[in-house]
Amino acid sequence: MTVLAAVLLVTPGYVSARAQSDDSAKQDMKQAGRDTKQGAKDAGHGVKKGTKSAYHSTKKGTKKAWHKTKNTTKGAVKGAKQGAKEPQ
Repeated sequence: MTVLAAVLLVTPGYVSARAQSDDSAKQDMKQAGRDTKQGAKDAGHGVKKGTKSAYHSTKKGTKKAWHKTKNTTKGAVKGAKQGAKEPQ
């Protein structure tokens, strides 16, 4: 009878420890999922920032080139008109 009593006394602790272990594993999986989600969000924000920066840089460079081309073309036209009026 004492062996049975000893087994009954130890079993609830074992079951309780196992339940905590299962809960811990479940919580670890939840945390891993949250960490993965947060990592994906951080990566997405980085991509957004890089894309926005590249867009603005390209826009600025395009405008600069357009203005230079416009000014050069105007100068060439004026030079051609002047050359047509006063041939050398």
